[in-house]
Amino acid sequence: MTTTSTVDHQGRSAISNTYRRWAGWGVKAVAVVAAISGTAYWVRFSPIQVRQHQVARGALRAEVMGTGTLEARVKASITPKISGRVRMIAVDQGDVVSSGKVLVTLDDEELQQQVEIAQANLETAQAAIDRLKSDEVRAAATLTSAKSEHHRVEQLAAKKVISQSDIDKSAEALAVAEAGVDRAKFAVVEGRKQLVAAEKTTQYHQARLADTQITAPFDGLIVRRQRDAGDVAVPGSPILTLISTKELWISAWVDETEMSRLKVDQPARVVFRSEPDREFWGRVFRLGREADRETREFVVDVHVLELPANWAVGQRADVYIETERKPDATVLPPAFVVWRDNAPGVFINANGAAEWRPLVLGLRRHDMVEVVRGVEPGEFVVMPVDGQSSLRSGGRIHVP
Repeated sequence: MTTTSTVDHQGRSAISNTYRRWAGWGVKAVAVVAAISGTAYWVRFSPIQVRQHQVARGALRAEVMGTGTLEARVKASITPKISGRVRMIAVDQGDVVSSGKVLVTLDDEELQQQVEIAQANLETAQAAIDRLKSDEVRAAATLTSAKSEHHRVEQLAAKKVISQSDIDKSAEALAVAEAGVDRAKFAVVEGRKQLVAAEKTTQYHQARLADTQITAPFDGLIVRRQRDAGDVAVPGSPILTLISTKELWISAWVDETEMSRLKVDQPARVVFRSEPDREFWGRVFRLGREADRETREFVVDVHVLELPANWAVGQRADVYIETERKPDATVLPPAFVVWRDNAPGVFINANGAAEWRPLVLGLRRHDMVEVVRGVEPGEFVVMPVDGQSSLRSGGRIHVP
């Protein structure tokens, strides 16, 4: 009896301990499930912090954006026509020059000597012409005398008062005089050719001498200086770079899909990277007719009507070309627009809950879009503050 009671008591104790262990595990499991459920509920149903924007009406311009660089329509590299050592550069980078101003002077000592020699040869050729003309006049006078003498001899021969020998001598003298005139004329022609050659040679050397003075071809601004005094300059090697400041434009690359919306003379806003908070106005001057086969963009030249106080050719700028304008439209920032299955929509603040609204959009700009249908002025559109949370229709939201 005693043994049986002891065994029953021990069995009941083991079962009780097992039950208590299972009960403890069950409590822990319930607690874990409750914690997970609570966390999931909090994540799903806790308010999402959002920022909101009130939909309003206002003027809106549809724009096409492009990025490019400031360029000069008229640009020239100042290079010499002849080779020579640079003796002086009269201007520097940043100088404003007028047309005809001497910019560069090359060493001209040797060319000066060549001009002097050519001028001396020209004077010699001119003197030779004067002498040859005198010889021509003398030959003509000799011919006149020979003709008169031969005429007198012929008259005497008709009267048979002179011999045949005298007649022959007179004819010979006339022939010699005629030959002398022809020879004098040929000499004058040859002398004139030599005079022309001397004149051309002189002009050639004078032109080369003039080429040592390199002048500005138009009014403009020196934007680069590539040489200094003492350097040897050759044709084709730039010494200075000159641009005209009368016509500066932005050569902007624009996506080819926008080509149909653009035309010459459309107004444009220009924003330089050096002054991102300021706008400068311009107009479309020219549309490119060749697209890049890799980027699928084409060039649009926008004439800048005003420039910053400090500017540089080649600096970057963004252009916003106006293609359409509406003076009174329902507008909102594009950051609030959400795209689902290629369709736009927006979440609005409906008494502390997010409400999804599909939208029909109209004109678009980089910082504003037109809403044709979907929301009304005065309503508040929202988006998550952290930019990562996802809103859902009916979800609670909180505006800080």
